[in-house]
Amino acid sequence: MTNPSIDLTQWHGARHPEPVVLAGRWVRLEPLAAAHAPALWRAVHGHDSIWDWLADGPYESETGLADALQAKAAGAAARFFAILPEGAATAGYASLMRIDAPNGVIEVGNILMSPRLQRTRAATEAIYLLARHIFEDLGYRRFEWKCNALNLPSRRAAERFGFIFEGIFRQSMVVKGRNRDTAWYSMLDAEWPGRKRAFEAWLAPENFDEDGRQFSSLSR
Repeated sequence: MTNPSIDLTQWHGARHPEPVVLAGRWVRLEPLAAAHAPALWRAVHGHDSIWDWLADGPYESETGLADALQAKAAGAAARFFAILPEGAATAGYASLMRIDAPNGVIEVGNILMSPRLQRTRAATEAIYLLARHIFEDLGYRRFEWKCNALNLPSRRAAERFGFIFEGIFRQSMVVKGRNRDTAWYSMLDAEWPGRKRAFEAWLAPENFDEDGRQFSSLSR
């Protein structure tokens, strides 16, 4: 429970996310565009199950995917980033959404990770870069992660990344003709320094052997 007596008389809100490039050791995030469609199509084609928990997709053609990426890039409600692992082409995307800059609240969502991106250092570093950006560059107080309550991989990921479970919002959405109960998670600005140290320790090259196997888990 946070302290309701915290003095926010000097609070003037956070900044709205702009199209920027966020670069790390293992991954690069850049503003999503239709130009990312060819590489992303190669990464996701034939893997329709990765769309199961998303509100859109799968797409029948590269053109359909390109049109969807263009619409996401042009939308004002969310800021989408293409995810490019080091030395590789686009392998996924994620967005900063439900942006409430006056109250300092923002959500990471619409996360698409192709098989070549799943369970990699690049995927973890992508979330780290977004968290660091919203807390340190944009000044947000609360970072949210929400997912279908039945989506156990997403819930495990949220907990691994250091988000705190806050509860289930029952019958909160209808997605692809099905009910969705939504699991809510959050990370606060006061918690970020500790989470940042954990991310950076896990991402450090010395935490991995020559075959890329971790010595210490992020959860630890």
